[in-house]
Amino acid sequence: MSTLLVPARRSFLSSSGKATLSVAAIALLAGRADLASAATGDAAKDVDILNVALGLEHEAINAYQLGATSGLLQKPVLDVAVLFQSHHKSHRDALIATIEKMGGKPVTEKSINDYAKALNAASLTSQADVLNLAARLEMGATNAYLGVIPAFKDHNLAQIAGRLAADETMHWTALTSALGRPLPAKALSFGA
Repeated sequence: MSTLLVPARRSFLSSSGKATLSVAAIALLAGRADLASAATGDAAKDVDILNVALGLEHEAINAYQLGATSGLLQKPVLDVAVLFQSHHKSHRDALIATIEKMGGKPVTEKSINDYAKALNAASLTSQADVLNLAARLEMGATNAYLGVIPAFKDHNLAQIAGRLAADETMHWTALTSALGRPLPAKALSFGA
């Protein structure tokens, strides 16, 4: 796996990064068109940022697909990977709908072979390799959503970002457990 994937996810939503989702974009993702219409922002910039997020969701979906079809995952780990992939598909669908509502064109998904190459799927030789890849991607997503929370003026939107981070943290925790690793020994392990 490219070590650039996790930092890219983290900086995508980081409040300290150069690009953050606007209040309107997050409101649309959360199904809160009422909040989105009350918010202001640069729609073209938001569409660009949402397309980066969509690209990352495409990557996550395909990473789980590569793992699921690799023959390396055993039950019940395979079932959990497919469940997590379905969560990312829901994120993808919400992003596409939001981008289209904002008048943008959603970025298209690459071929599975492109993702296999980018994620160095040829190096995956065990269930642990697949789980390590997924855990790194999920940790990056957790940190990205946590990073955006301080940017919100509206507490409802901060709560939505927190819920998304909680889902990603759940994914990471399950994957870490499947790898037989202990929980973090220190407090405040996420979002740093």
